[in-house]
Amino acid sequence: MIKILIVEDHKNIRKLYADFLMQHGYYVIETVDGLAALQQLEHIKVDLIIVDVMMPRMDGYELSKNIRESYPDMPILMITAKDQLDDKINGFKSGVDDYMIKPIELSEFLFRIQALLRRAKLYATGSIQLGTTVLDEQQFLITVNNKPIDLPKKEFQLLFQLASYPNHVFTRNQLLENLWGYNSNSDERTVDVHIKRLREKFEDNSDFEIITIRGLGYRLEIKNEENIL
Repeated sequence: MIKILIVEDHKNIRKLYADFLMQHGYYVIETVDGLAALQQLEHIKVDLIIVDVMMPRMDGYELSKNIRESYPDMPILMITAKDQLDDKINGFKSGVDDYMIKPIELSEFLFRIQALLRRAKLYATGSIQLGTTVLDEQQFLITVNNKPIDLPKKEFQLLFQLASYPNHVFTRNQLLENLWGYNSNSDERTVDVHIKRLREKFEDNSDFEIITIRGLGYRLEIKNEENIL
């Protein structure tokens, strides 16, 4: 059974989320703040984490950073009353995969959770299919309409990283650290160059496009969400 950790200090809101998710077949663990969540993660393996922002002892931003450092592939959904652009940017910079503004629609809440879980599963299997585009991490092979596309290793890894989490915003620094490493002599300009090359090679691709988030980084946008397999 899929386990979901809810980190929310407001008892009634936490219970609302928990009851709704349990009705849809998920196993739910509830915690009241970031420190309690980290303690739970030491003993229980979960599949997705729902994080509030304003909490005592450790807020959602700090918690998300801690989770991302220890569990780099963990899907994180942030739910908050903070609706300014800077708040969203801070959320994505802290490592969250998706962001919802209170009050939320429970049907949308469920859809986003299902989408995050589906993408996490795709990443774990090492193969991603976006319509006619297929990326096989084991062979560093990409095909479009069954025709192989030749990509240098770093370009493939960059595209695979973006495609693993469609619509998730990656900062240039995150991509640089993930793919080139902390001790690399490369800088953020290296990421821009590789993105430019990918765009040139896939400018006519009907399945996806790489979007620039000004002042932040990049995300891969699916042209038809039904194409995610």
